Amino acid sequence: MSRIGKLPITIPSGVEVKIGDGNLVTVKGPKGSLERKLPAEINVAVEDNQVVVTRPSDLKKHRALHGLTRTLVANMVEGVTNGYSKVLEINGVGYRAQKQGKKLVLSLGYSHPVEMEDPEGIESVVEGQNKIIVRGIDKEKVGQYAAEIRFKRPPEPYKGKGIKYADEVIRRKEGKTGK
Repeated sequence: MSRIGKLPITIPSGVEVKIGDGNLVTVKGPKGSLERKLPAEINVAVEDNQVVVTRPSDLKKHRALHGLTRTLVANMVEGVTNGYSKVLEINGVGYRAQKQGKKLVLSLGYSHPVEMEDPEGIESVVEGQNKIIVRGIDKEKVGQYAAEIRFKRPPEPYKGKGIKYADEVIRRKEGKTGK
């Protein structure tokens, strides 16, 4: 059985990984820099252009943290090289999105427009009137902001109206006539 934690993370050219005291990992790359404090029990080391994550024992807690730590570091390296993006689609009559400076203004059938401020390090782009692309280097922040946008009007199962991820499939229901 292969373990995710045992796989070394290759550092691409132009990316610099530093491990400070207390497992504070700093990753600098062409798109920016990220820093994260990792669990102290897990050992993280840079060996000949690779980041190697090891665990001290086979305790259940250490096994759980091993894969998590490795994936967090890999996501940081991926973020500063390529960045992350999530695509949201708005479906529904009269539902639309607009960008005003750093504000995302959504018309979602409420009596008022919903305004959302882009968080630090996250950029949202509106294509047309019904496609929102959330971009950034931190995978966690990109996913969180996309989830907050979707939460303003989640898709409903009868007509499919609302905000959904581009790759999301909505389970549809039949209405009153379905027997």
